[in-house]
Amino acid sequence: MSRRYDSRTTTFSPEGRLFQVEYAMEAISHAGTTVGILAKDGVVLAAEKKVTSKLLEQDQSSEKIFNLSDNIIAGVAGITADANSLVNYARNQAQKYLLAYDDDMPVEQLAQRLCDLKQGYTQYGGLRPFGVSILYAGFDDHHHFQLYHSDPSGNYSGWKATCIGNNNGTATSLLKQDYKDDIGIQEAMGLAAKVLSKTMDATSLDSEKLEFATITLDPRTKKPVGRVFKPNDIDRLLEKHGLAKPKDPEAAAAAATSAPAQGEAMAVDS
Repeated sequence: MSRRYDSRTTTFSPEGRLFQVEYAMEAISHAGTTVGILAKDGVVLAAEKKVTSKLLEQDQSSEKIFNLSDNIIAGVAGITADANSLVNYARNQAQKYLLAYDDDMPVEQLAQRLCDLKQGYTQYGGLRPFGVSILYAGFDDHHHFQLYHSDPSGNYSGWKATCIGNNNGTATSLLKQDYKDDIGIQEAMGLAAKVLSKTMDATSLDSEKLEFATITLDPRTKKPVGRVFKPNDIDRLLEKHGLAKPKDPEAAAAAATSAPAQGEAMAVDS
């Protein structure tokens, strides 16, 4: 029945559905998992990197978690090219707001701007929806720490903890069981790692398969700070929670020599 109504984004089916939008959401459900958890002192984003081939050169830059502005970071699931386009748009909007008002853009307002763009792509002929969902983690003075999720239709909603991408149903069930309203940032990082360990196809976790980021307040300036974890920080986090794969002696020695000084290390153990 859908064959008559799924060729355009502007054509509703008799049931009132836009099939092209639903197809975009289906594409996202096959992408790598991305988890967002709101804590009382920060927000955690964690994402699964899909390693398609052992021969592929691994990029050192993040491919699923991005800094949008000083007070907002984002995690994506879906088509990477679409995500890059939306991330660039979001960064431009955040900088325009900063130039106009000399203040960081509120998290919900940036989510609304992107959702306006997404919704426009479901309204005009000759366009297709963006095949990507986004988690926005940020801080502003009015609402403090926040976590939002938007999908290809242009809808967005606020969450305490949520998941997008592959096995999101299983991840959501785990979050419902283990999430607490007074959870701290350290517990949230452990919970995110635990959820990914249960939903990923891999038998063990390491920094080649994961991305982590947090947004917290600097204790001295009281300004939000977004941090995207480096590979050795991710490995330390996984070891702390007993989720890292065993290392051979040579790799362990190399990791020990390349570990950062205590003052430079990410706040994984504090």
